[in-house]
Amino acid sequence: MNIRRSAAALAAVAVIGAAATPAAHAADPSPSASLPAALYGTGDPTYDGVWRQSLALLAQDTVGVTPAAAAVDWLTGQQCDSGAFAPFRADPGAACDAKTAVDTNNTAAAVQALAALGGHDAVTTKAVDWLKSAQNEDGGWGYVPGGPSDANSTSVVIGALAAVGEKPGEVRKGGKSPYDALLDLSIPCGQDGGGAFAYQPDEKGKLAANDDATAAAVIGALGKGLTGASPKATDADLACAEATGPEQAAHNGAAHLADALAKDGHLMSALPGAEDQPDYGNTADAVLALATAGHGAEAADAMRWLGEHYQGWAKQSGPAAYAQLILAADAAGFDVRDFDGSDDDLVKRLNATGPAPESDDAGTDAEDVAADENGKDDDSGFGVLWTVGVFLVAGIGIGFLLSGRKKGQSQP
Repeated sequence: MNIRRSAAALAAVAVIGAAATPAAHAADPSPSASLPAALYGTGDPTYDGVWRQSLALLAQDTVGVTPAAAAVDWLTGQQCDSGAFAPFRADPGAACDAKTAVDTNNTAAAVQALAALGGHDAVTTKAVDWLKSAQNEDGGWGYVPGGPSDANSTSVVIGALAAVGEKPGEVRKGGKSPYDALLDLSIPCGQDGGGAFAYQPDEKGKLAANDDATAAAVIGALGKGLTGASPKATDADLACAEATGPEQAAHNGAAHLADALAKDGHLMSALPGAEDQPDYGNTADAVLALATAGHGAEAADAMRWLGEHYQGWAKQSGPAAYAQLILAADAAGFDVRDFDGSDDDLVKRLNATGPAPESDDAGTDAEDVAADENGKDDDSGFGVLWTVGVFLVAGIGIGFLLSGRKKGQSQP
């Protein structure tokens, strides 16, 4: 997806205190010999290094791939002494300080990846302790400590808590749990966008439906993480009903996503100032959310649409995009080794963006794809654009993450 930076995005970046690069550079390929060899992707990792690494490791683990030890070590080495993670630290040997831009999303994603791989309890325990310290009085989390709670950040932290065996509903601040925060962002049935979730209330306290926040919150409200889940299909009607608890709110969100996907067979991007266009990443997120809620059948057409159209987007976007597709396809019951019916192996493509895995149960050879595509896929701008969306919505309150993605009105 081609997202333009707006003045609002840059202003929001300035407010949060993150360094912003010019739009022209954000879209340029930036392979560099100085990038860590163990890092997935060749694009500038400043804004998404930990996020894309975590998504890649999660996706590999989900489909039976044992990642390279160096790739895992790179991720653990990014942790600050506080337990938090920043998007990228070029010199992990240097101590983090007040200028190190740690955040809840990269931290929670790293926790989920390392918990799935196992053997990293010391790292995940410190990270979860830090996340708990950053919880807001409403029970939720913002992107940065002290920032207002949003649906996406709250949901990705719920996934981290669940990954280490915590019960998210028992992690409270001010008497409120993360599920309370999500319920506060659920739009009541009968209102405009009823059933959907908002990213955050606007400056007047109004909730606006946001597809990306809805996809994230459906999974979070069900107590799941970035890999979603593949439960048995449910025959329950997809219709909005009064949400007295997180499960019904998740069901309502799934109904909203099913309706949104039915319009075009996929989601559309509507980032302010940008031309409407298919939103591949958020379509994958919606598929994952519906499958997790037991409504994978309602997402099947969207998954098939991704199989027919994803190639250009994923090649440009890199490892996080392939990881999103793998997680969505796996949850929805699609073959990640033969994604579009022409022996297109998503796992091979993901493996080719980073160090060769220790093992792959299906025996895929990353070198085959690397040779076909002249090296690692180009993820230039993917993490930067995702982060631009994060900061944009943080500044103007209209949507953001779960996916390592660029975030817009329709939207880790």
